Amino acid sequence: MDSSPADVPAQHMQQAKLPPLPQLWIGYLLGFATVVAELIEGSLHTPDPVISDFPIPNLYLFLLMFVGGVYWLVCVYRYHLVMQHVPGWKHAISPARAVGFHFIPFYNFYWVFKWPQEMARFVNWRFGKPVMKPEMVGLMIFAAFVLRFLLDPGVGLILLFLAASYVSGCLRQAFALPPPPTVEAPPSVE
Repeated sequence: MDSSPADVPAQHMQQAKLPPLPQLWIGYLLGFATVVAELIEGSLHTPDPVISDFPIPNLYLFLLMFVGGVYWLVCVYRYHLVMQHVPGWKHAISPARAVGFHFIPFYNFYWVFKWPQEMARFVNWRFGKPVMKPEMVGLMIFAAFVLRFLLDPGVGLILLFLAASYVSGCLRQAFALPPPPTVEAPPSVE
């Protein structure tokens, strides 16, 4: 038996209009594949003392690191795309801006704290109390980038997607709630 649109609650119809959140399992898979590729790379090659100051990864390891980084940016784009479509919410950051600011030297250090703060502003507005901690997400992303570029690309990528899992979980919980009685969202703090 088919159900009519009148039988479906407005909350579920509203949530059905939102684009889906990013598929984080792909990021975890890329992170674990990068770790395995690093282990294979380490076991197959003995370091040459002349070249060991700046090791160049094999093509398969480089491709995994590159695709993992690109997928991270796709996820950031996706989060902001979803936020642009939330009814009753004016999101201050466009998806293209959210990705583009990751490429500006030195500003990107600030940016990894700023965009999670905007996500937390929405989540906390929806809950009516501070639930999401943007500082924690920013620190995780910053630590993941440092780890990824200086020590271990695979573990750094996994840490990036752990931060994304926290953001996704908070957003899913916020989307499940009805909007607060006030229709207008609080103004963005720049």
